[in-house]
Amino acid sequence: MSELIVFAFENQDGAKLMAGEIKQLQKQQLITLDDAAIVIRKVDGKVKVKQATNLVGAGAMGGAFWGLLIGMIFWMPWIGLAVGAVTGAISGGVTDIGIDDNFIKEVGNSIEPGNSALFLLITDVTADKVIEDLKKFDTTIIRTSLSAEQEEKLRAAFAAEEIDTET
Repeated sequence: MSELIVFAFENQDGAKLMAGEIKQLQKQQLITLDDAAIVIRKVDGKVKVKQATNLVGAGAMGGAFWGLLIGMIFWMPWIGLAVGAVTGAISGGVTDIGIDDNFIKEVGNSIEPGNSALFLLITDVTADKVIEDLKKFDTTIIRTSLSAEQEEKLRAAFAAEEIDTET
């Protein structure tokens, strides 16, 4: 079972700084990631998404997953779709995979203009050591669990190339 964890920061640099720390924890084999993305919400409200490929291996899901999830969080049709029935269908698809509306709403409310977030899909973690190491970051943590079946649905639905999208 994987955990989808979002670390939300009240500044634009927090996610990048924590990503560097996560990379060190990976080198120590204290955490194993399936995928990761950094989100920066600029002061004007625009969102920049960067798949953190330096944190993940060949098994990464690809940018389509992060693009869709983050697009739903901010309710922006930046993925080229009109708001309305199509957005509702996509939202339903994300919910069907196991990412519930409450998680999406909580994350959206935590990442205000001028903030950043680090999204991690974690498959294995030495929790006590990682938690102790990450205590130094002033962050809000939002998490949800995904079953093996939900992970497989995610992989099937969102296998695509990497992204570096600005909206």
